Amino acid sequence: MPDLFPPQRRVLSLNANSAEAEKVLKALASEPRQRILEILSDHVYNVSEIAAALNMPLSTTTLHITLLEEAGLLRSELQPATRGRQKVCARAHDIILVNLAYGSDRDETLVAFSMPVGAYVDCEVTPTCGLASETGIIGLFDDAASFYEPERMQAQLLWFHHGYVEYRFPNRIPATVTPDSLQLSVEVGSEAPLHHPDWPSDITLWINQVEVGTWTCPGDFGGNRGVLTPIWWEGWNSQYGLLKLWQVTQEGSFVDGVKISEVPLEALDIMAQSYISVRLGVKPNARHVGGMNLFGRRFGNYPQDIVLRCRYH
Repeated sequence: MPDLFPPQRRVLSLNANSAEAEKVLKALASEPRQRILEILSDHVYNVSEIAAALNMPLSTTTLHITLLEEAGLLRSELQPATRGRQKVCARAHDIILVNLAYGSDRDETLVAFSMPVGAYVDCEVTPTCGLASETGIIGLFDDAASFYEPERMQAQLLWFHHGYVEYRFPNRIPATVTPDSLQLSVEVGSEAPLHHPDWPSDITLWINQVEVGTWTCPGDFGGNRGVLTPIWWEGWNSQYGLLKLWQVTQEGSFVDGVKISEVPLEALDIMAQSYISVRLGVKPNARHVGGMNLFGRRFGNYPQDIVLRCRYH
């Protein structure tokens, strides 16, 4: 029989306006079907056992199971039984994420790119530091040399006390247009020993080597496991960050709509070269040197990597 319970939690990510999402949400709009998925959270059961657990007629249970199978929420397999064969069921997913439509992504006057957190082109980090993939630690703990391991491209989480990581996004903005705004979206947090909700850290963004501004993260978040954080990652470690949106316009630079500096878009000179450089880090002389955790699409609470968007006219 196939491995019905892999070592990591299984995440299903859906776009809200897709046919698949419609089918999944309809299947979940039923208390009995929700109960079936709950029963199958850590064990496989045959149809008769599920019916008995729910005190439900076998025919009704079979109907619910069929709908869950059609939606891709449940897997089943026929196995030999005392009399004939029995249908054994297992839950296909542990977490379901529905991504609501982001209208501007459909706008022809926008370019957008997603960059894995391990795809940095330059770094300078100070322990405590490290990298983790979806399945384990990359290199060694508190070893800056691990940030140069080839496996770093698989990183879903990286952390350091102070320093920076730098990424280069391809510049696909048409040469004949005028940029209106640049946005950077990332899940980020402070880096405390283990974790600590009151652990401020001054996290700075540079674009094309221009210091855009600094946002103070309030803490290093743990206590509750991140929605996407792999099971192997110890519960006492950092679990998730905050999803922050930096934006640079001609009026200045903002974080989540709050102005952080007067640096305008034109200061970044983003049309001058074939890439857009993005550097995130903590200065060694910052007021709050509280480190940084940077989360990828399979760690933390948000199923995304580092996302850069540019609007133009």
